[in-house]
Order: sequence, then C-alpha cells, then structure tokens
Amino acid sequence: MKLNELRDNEGARPKFKRVGRGIGSGKGKTSGRGVKGQKARTGVSLNGFEGGQLPIYRRLPKRGFKNIFRLQYAPLNIGALDKAIEAGKLPADQPITEEALRAAGVVRQGKKFVGVRLLGLGEIKRAVQISVSGASAAAVAAVEAAGGKVTLPAEAAAE
Repeated sequence: MKLNELRDNEGARPKFKRVGRGIGSGKGKTSGRGVKGQKARTGVSLNGFEGGQLPIYRRLPKRGFKNIFRLQYAPLNIGALDKAIEAGKLPADQPITEEALRAAGVVRQGKKFVGVRLLGLGEIKRAVQISVSGASAAAVAAVEAAGGKVTLPAEAAAE
C-alpha cells in the first residue's frame, strides 16, 4: 500500500448537508435555525447566559487565593542526587552548585524555576558539599548525617 492509495472507510465522512437551498431540501428557508432572534444570526455569544437568571458562575462562591508573586523551585531529592553522583554525572569530591545540577540534567529547567530545593526523599551514602536555594530540614539532616554540608543563600550572606 502506498500513501496515495490511502482512503477513508466507507461512510467515515458523511456528505455535507447543503442548507438554504429551497424548502424542498428539508433545510431551506431558515436552514434549521428556527425563526429570527439572536441564535438565528451568526456571531452568537450566549455562553453562560441563562435567560436572565443569575448564571451559575456568579451563583457559586469564589474560593482560594493565587499568589502571582510565588517563587517556584525545581525539586531535587537526595536519592536522585546520590544516583547522579553514582552514575558519574556529578563529582562527589567538589562542591555541587545549581548550575552544575542543571548542566548535568539532574533537575528540571525552565523559566518558572528560580532555583533548586533539596528534599529528603531517599538516602545519600557519601559526603557532599551542595549549594542550593532551599532545602528541607530532613534533607539537611540526611546530608549532614552522611558527613556532607548544605549551603543556603541566607547562610552564605551571613558569612
């Protein structure tokens, strides 16, 4: 079979119904739109209109709050960090920075991420020095238990 021999299955595309071609066609005069009014015209915009009744989107209460200034960090679990070091993507003997993590492809990249946050899922077996934007208490404890050190921007500014 060749590309030029491909055909739709029989009846897959029904023939287009020609409207407005005389009353004998069954879809003449008003073309199946009823009589007059806004819906008989083109450019109808009645989404959400309920005949004068207060629409449901106005009857239901608004909920929650979306902070447009929220900073989003790329997550990095210590288990994933350990795997990356084991695979040779990151050096264990040198300090690990956010730039090194991005270059190695260990953390997700994108405009929405302003930094990297170290999280405590998994376990780390080697002592590493890592510098990230944020870290959970469990992640810091796990890295320090392995003999490593986590440096955060607030600590770097204080020193």
